[in-house]
Amino acid sequence: MTATHHDTTAPTTVGNNNAFVDAMVISWRNLKRIPRVPDQAMWGTVQPIMFVLLFAYVFGGAIPIGDSDDPMLYREFLMAGIFTQTMAFAVASASVGLADDMQKGLIDRFRSLPIARSAVIAGRVVGDLVFNAFIMLVMVLCALLVGWRWHNGVLNGLAAFGLLLLFAFAMLWIGAWIGMSVRSAEVAASAGLIWLFPVTFLSTAFVPMNNQPDWIKTVAEWNPFSSVVGACRELFGNPNPFVSDNLPSQHPVLLALIYVVLIIAIFAPLAVRKYMHAAGG
Repeated sequence: MTATHHDTTAPTTVGNNNAFVDAMVISWRNLKRIPRVPDQAMWGTVQPIMFVLLFAYVFGGAIPIGDSDDPMLYREFLMAGIFTQTMAFAVASASVGLADDMQKGLIDRFRSLPIARSAVIAGRVVGDLVFNAFIMLVMVLCALLVGWRWHNGVLNGLAAFGLLLLFAFAMLWIGAWIGMSVRSAEVAASAGLIWLFPVTFLSTAFVPMNNQPDWIKTVAEWNPFSSVVGACRELFGNPNPFVSDNLPSQHPVLLALIYVVLIIAIFAPLAVRKYMHAAGG
């Protein structure tokens, strides 16, 4: 009799069926590095706290809100801008992190693993989003200490924080695309932030635009950053003196959501495509 040998070894396949699980594993890997590098968390929280204190106590007494010179009104006006700016600066964490992974050859190691290609980028973005949620919690505590409050109830407050995290998620995809597009972490650090300064300061984040030239008012009003700031002020019930009859002023929440969805729809596919190109996919 002739024995027949059956090969029971199944071929290993790489597909996108477990892309979500793969992304969560990569995200957990990134989050586990934070306790091992405590200075990353420390410096990530020092900068926004410094912005809160500098703007609240240095500029607060010099910038009137409406007809009032009360510095507490400026602090309530300010915090939506500081929250939004900090979430926007999430760009740097994604761009530098991915550029560093590319430089160290980590992307080549991921290529050899049976994981979805999109999971590497998505995992980095989700991990950074969790870290930014922690930074936002620290900022809220700091803001409460300097006198900021929200006045539109718990649900509206939670909606504002949810919008801020969604905005951070969108900005992280821009950071991921930048990180995959440059050759080093040093270049990524500059490329990830340098364009943000004119975007943030040509907005309604820190200074009311009522007395600015008309062209600056128009730029500030249609700036996506201003829409997120205005939406947060509306949801928090904080002062918002720059209000006009135009769409951005009348419907800031709707326009902020449109901007966020557009950013994700454009930059998420671009970042994944850049990664697949770099990984030879």
